[in-house]
Amino acid sequence: MNLDGPRGHPGKTACATYEHPMKTKLCDVNPAAIEKLPEFTGDKSGIGVHYIDAYLKPMNTKLEDGTPVKCKRRGLKIALSAGAKKGEGLMRRLAVNKDPVVMLDAALQEAAAAAGIELSVEDHAIFITL
Repeated sequence: MNLDGPRGHPGKTACATYEHPMKTKLCDVNPAAIEKLPEFTGDKSGIGVHYIDAYLKPMNTKLEDGTPVKCKRRGLKIALSAGAKKGEGLMRRLAVNKDPVVMLDAALQEAAAAAGIELSVEDHAIFITL
């Protein structure tokens, strides 16, 4: 019996089953989201819900390969999904920071880690690595 595959499984090699991570541009950062920060609006939520909703809106799209990406806020939770991968992050005002920009970044990174994907912001664009 040939046990050359991953973890000793017969018939499969590690190269045939491993997919290389692919970094893809998800969307541009919404420049109008900054105008929705609590200091510019009457937002009394404490977490900047208007800013969060404006920031997340362009992230609901399909990648070039057809994989649907969705990111939504439900109360204090940020739900991120890319195809079958799903994760949630929490807006942690006390543990992270009172600044909505910092809180949102931490919640998105937590949701991405839970989903097994990577999110990064570079040159005013959001990139996803599946």
